[in-house]
Amino acid sequence: MRRVFGITGWKNSGKTTLTEKLVAELVRRGWTVSTVKHAHHDFDIDKPGADSFRHRQAGATEVAIVSGRRWALMHELRSEYEPSLDAILARLTPSDIVLVEGYKREAHKKIETRRMEAKDRTPLSAGDPNIVAIAADFKVEGESLPVFDLDDTKSIADFVERATGLVTQGKARGK
Repeated sequence: MRRVFGITGWKNSGKTTLTEKLVAELVRRGWTVSTVKHAHHDFDIDKPGADSFRHRQAGATEVAIVSGRRWALMHELRSEYEPSLDAILARLTPSDIVLVEGYKREAHKKIETRRMEAKDRTPLSAGDPNIVAIAADFKVEGESLPVFDLDDTKSIADFVERATGLVTQGKARGK
């Protein structure tokens, strides 16, 4: 069983910062963590002029870059559709939990991030039954969901462990 938990919210709502802090906290507790980040824009992890960039520019569909420290696989979609979250999850090496940043419309449990400086502060939870908690940098009233301070990483990690069943895996590691 793959444990998946999402971090969702509007642009500049604190998704990446919370994801980074949750990864560090869950790893500190002894869990293996993978992440999936959805980007809504054209992005590139490669640099013009690099050998791998040149391979892709020449038409390669997949380019693997491998060293003694890490490896990366880039897949050019060309005329293919964007793969589903499930298709991406299927390609990941097994881990205790996968944290998914973005993917607002997917049907996995998620925490919604809210910040005063966000581009949009319209609550997503009202229209998404998969949002099971909220993390905000301001006082949230009138919500039936658990609400956390956006900087209370330890409490949010405790919630994620309970919500995904990590703590029922035998023991809460490293706590």
